[in-house]
Amino acid sequence: MTNHAFENTYNLTDEQLSALDEAEELMLKGAVGAAEKMLLAMLEVEKDCIPVLSNLGYLYGRHLSEFETAVEYYDRVLALEPDNAWARDARRRYMRYIE
Repeated sequence: MTNHAFENTYNLTDEQLSALDEAEELMLKGAVGAAEKMLLAMLEVEKDCIPVLSNLGYLYGRHLSEFETAVEYYDRVLALEPDNAWARDARRRYMRYIE
């Protein structure tokens, strides 16, 4: 695996890292549908990939205003990693819209 300027906490492959980068770029460019398709395809391969679940939570909450779906993805992250402060904070933010 290539050396990265960051710690690859989740031991993602170079292909996964590249796909995540591409999905994030697509979101920044406003190609939300393409980013969603890419992330969902990644999730089919590895259903418990925390970075993919987190990105889907972000995509549904921030870009699509589908707050319930965003919370569901963050719930999945927290079930796998209960101490994930970023997911907990994002989940709380979107819960305000559905309560």
